[in-house]
Amino acid sequence: MNKSKPIGFIGLGTMGLPMALNLARAGTKLIVWNRSSERCGPLVELGSTAVPNATDVFARCESIILMLADEAATDAVLGRGLPDFANRVSGRRIVAMGTVSPGYSLALANEIQKAGGRYVEAPVSGSRTPAESGELVGMLGGEKEDLADVRPLLAPLCRQIFDCGPVPNALRMKLAVNLFLITMVTGLAEAAHFAERHGLDLERFTAILDTGPMASNVSRIKAAKVVRRDFERQAGISDVLKNSRLVIEAAREAAIASPQMESCLMLYEETEALGLGADDMIAVLRAIEDRTAAISLARSTEIKA
Repeated sequence: MNKSKPIGFIGLGTMGLPMALNLARAGTKLIVWNRSSERCGPLVELGSTAVPNATDVFARCESIILMLADEAATDAVLGRGLPDFANRVSGRRIVAMGTVSPGYSLALANEIQKAGGRYVEAPVSGSRTPAESGELVGMLGGEKEDLADVRPLLAPLCRQIFDCGPVPNALRMKLAVNLFLITMVTGLAEAAHFAERHGLDLERFTAILDTGPMASNVSRIKAAKVVRRDFERQAGISDVLKNSRLVIEAAREAAIASPQMESCLMLYEETEALGLGADDMIAVLRAIEDRTAAISLARSTEIKA
């Protein structure tokens, strides 16, 4: 990797902006672009250069980090399927940090390599808070030479980085981690609801959880949010719903049972349908509460009948 060349960074959303800020604070020269240009402001204040369109990022950088919401956004930025695609990726290393399906990532890697570019998938585990503190966990997939180059670049973002082998193994690993995270947080929301509906003190409930063997940084943060009914986004409902679908899709392709994820998928669909897609994933509590209300109503109707 040519250290004199700036690094491109495209996608300054909930996760992307704090990640880019950590790179800039570490002294990485960045060329940045985001669809909503005002998101570039804090980076410009740190000496990064904002450009008017994605094409300028590819023109000025040999390595470009993409932290984009989904596959459609990635295709649009790369110009995939258009004549401009080869020009954008040829001679460049694309570091894709968003969470997409493993099959999509593998197909994209093959197309980029065919066009004369290089590709690394680099999904991360963690939400906005660890993104802000540089405490994400990185997973890398790709050619060994590329992984060796990308690892120090991403060091300011991550507490630890793991090589996962060829594409798409990093994304498969990310989905396995997400499966545990989603089912764990959903279980926490259900447990808190169970305790609250039995008249138990939620502060004591969380104190017991925090003291016991199941405690983690995630459980402590999410349990505190339940007690305060603080649904400010760290990892949004709509993002978790997308990840749930990716896990189930990958499981079905491999003929793997995913009973807990199937249940979580329905709950997150119900939560999003309540208009809570932008809220934190712990707002799945609201869907659980709605189900309880429906049971109570049905029981009341039976008694009256």
